[in-house]
Amino acid sequence: MKEFMMIFTGADYADLGLSPEELQSRMGKWFAWGDKMEKAGVLRGGKALTPSIRRVSGENRTVTDLTSAEVKEIVGGYYLVEAKDFDHVQDIAQDFPDYDLGGTVEIREIMVFDK
Repeated sequence: MKEFMMIFTGADYADLGLSPEELQSRMGKWFAWGDKMEKAGVLRGGKALTPSIRRVSGENRTVTDLTSAEVKEIVGGYYLVEAKDFDHVQDIAQDFPDYDLGGTVEIREIMVFDK
């Protein structure tokens, strides 16, 4: 088995103007998906990320503070999962709750280095 990261990108919920009821329903879908992965024994971790962004870039280490309104899409969080291959993770990603909001799941294999 290999480890993969599913990275979730899309609009910030606050920017979408979701009602408190819609937010609660949306979070229920996230918790249900996480529970499903835990029961399947594939979930290894994950976190949601705030929409605040501090970017350090270039030789001069230029610092820029950004908000979700200033970027096209934000990384909203990630899950680490254990799976046999990309196809397996793609199957797991079918339950991602935010496809209907234009969200995206990027799947990346965790690189393993020999010591």
